[in-house]
Amino acid sequence: MTKSQKFGSCFLTVWAATLASSHSAELLSPPPGENSTAGPTLEYQKPAATIWQEGVGEGFRSTVQTFSVEAGVGVGMAAFGSEQAHDLALTSLSYGHMWGPVLGKGHWYRGNFEYRLELFGGAQYSPSSEWLVGLTPHLRYNFATGTRWIPFFDAGAGVTATGIAHPDLDGTFEFNLQPGIGMHWFVRDNLALTGEVKYLHMSCAGIDKPNLGLNDVIGWIGLTWFFGK
Repeated sequence: MTKSQKFGSCFLTVWAATLASSHSAELLSPPPGENSTAGPTLEYQKPAATIWQEGVGEGFRSTVQTFSVEAGVGVGMAAFGSEQAHDLALTSLSYGHMWGPVLGKGHWYRGNFEYRLELFGGAQYSPSSEWLVGLTPHLRYNFATGTRWIPFFDAGAGVTATGIAHPDLDGTFEFNLQPGIGMHWFVRDNLALTGEVKYLHMSCAGIDKPNLGLNDVIGWIGLTWFFGK
């Protein structure tokens, strides 16, 4: 082999080694803008907001608000002094807000108080056709069961305007009392199917005569949305 051939062979060898070294460096180097000495980074993810104070069914956060839409049918009773059974068909809109955090932790009665404002209206369809509309503040207690089934008891007292008259009522203005019990079944984290049974009493507290009163047992069914997590 001549000197020129040896020189050419050496040049090709060095050139090939240089290319291989450069290609390896490109494969091992980090992408532009990244620190090659830094290890993998962990991003903090904020836990998803929830209406529950601790876990599903473990009581509501004090910031939670509610909005309910319900329909009900009332079965009248000629009882407690009234002479007629007044059958009613009603609809209801209500807004609520939890009244503080969970109470009674560690006890069977743990849960939240909730104050509510209900606007209801509809008609008497027996023994005659008459109208009524009412506005009632309520206080509700929601039990914390640790499940998606949340029972509650509820009581309210408010005012009513109605066309129902003699023999049990007299005058457009009446008061109403509404104690009851019910249940939320959560189909989603912020939506529940709500059922209630309430006793409704209407009278004028002696402002007019007669004051025999109207008495009904009303079954309600509807939806309740929970928000303000």
